[in-house]
Amino acid sequence: MQNKDEALGTQPIGKLLLSLALPAVAAQFINMLYNVVDRIYIGNIPGTGALALTGVGVTFPIILLVSAFAAFAGMGGAPLASIQLGAGNRGGAEKILGNCFSMLLVLSVTLTAVFSVFKTPLLYMFGASDAIIGYAEDYISIYLVGTLFVQLSLGLNTFISAQGHATTAMLSVLIGAIVNIVLDPVFIFVFGMGVSGAALATIISQAVSAVWVLRFLFSPKSGIRLRFENMKFDKRVLGKIAALGVAPFIMQSTESLVSITLNSGLQRYGGDLYVGSMTIIQSVMQMLVMPVQGVSQGAQPIMSYNYGAKNYARVQDVQPAAQGDAHYGVRGLCVCSVFAGHTGTHVHTGRTTD
Repeated sequence: MQNKDEALGTQPIGKLLLSLALPAVAAQFINMLYNVVDRIYIGNIPGTGALALTGVGVTFPIILLVSAFAAFAGMGGAPLASIQLGAGNRGGAEKILGNCFSMLLVLSVTLTAVFSVFKTPLLYMFGASDAIIGYAEDYISIYLVGTLFVQLSLGLNTFISAQGHATTAMLSVLIGAIVNIVLDPVFIFVFGMGVSGAALATIISQAVSAVWVLRFLFSPKSGIRLRFENMKFDKRVLGKIAALGVAPFIMQSTESLVSITLNSGLQRYGGDLYVGSMTIIQSVMQMLVMPVQGVSQGAQPIMSYNYGAKNYARVQDVQPAAQGDAHYGVRGLCVCSVFAGHTGTHVHTGRTTD
């Protein structure tokens, strides 16, 4: 019986790309959806919704940086694992997976410690005011406790996609989203926990996703499995992961820098209302960016696997997908421009304009 990853080198490109891209795009939409729903609930907290939403908004640069480090390990290691699978070196792919797992553990501890110690001055630097600093601290303090779950769920899920198990990777996101959407109103409104409840719901959902991902990667269903003997750091493997992972890390950390610059400027010249508006705009921006990333994630395993197999003709056949990304971006921009006002109002109040 053909392994799932072997299909990356044999199935027709069009059908294969569709089967991998659709779940990846769906996963990005699901991720976007529960982020938007999270902000809708926070924005509707009685009496303090606007300030609470703004407070959560200034934590966004820290959240982006945490995700950037997950991308550094995951997106640095997963393509290398696909290349090794294509070359027929399953043991080498598992060695990369094991080193990425250990790297994510170290990054989680380091990020939790650093951001927990310096969170208050960082939040002020990121655009917080005295009126919203309490909400920002409450949210990020709880969120940082779950940094390990965020790192593992985001960083290791890429290794599931790298084998061609796009639907399984999507399910890990879907499960977390469902848990988060269900727990959000319970913690925020029923238990009266406010933004702390939103953060708690988020880390619980990430923990569930992380358990799902680990369960799969330790199981025989996975083409490359997590094995304890592969978790010892190998400098040569780490060097390759870092060399490939630095590009997605820079892209995401730069996004964090842009968010910091915008929040700081908006706080200086417009105040909390402007910073809160930027939080809503970021939700709208996700609607455009996430699906494009999903298509790219669907194409990546095919290109990496066939590159490792030295089947360069198939690698080139995948490249036209980039043109589809560009066309989608233009159309998406037009749609977001038309409905931006309605979407922003929905995120803030849960209602559309008349």
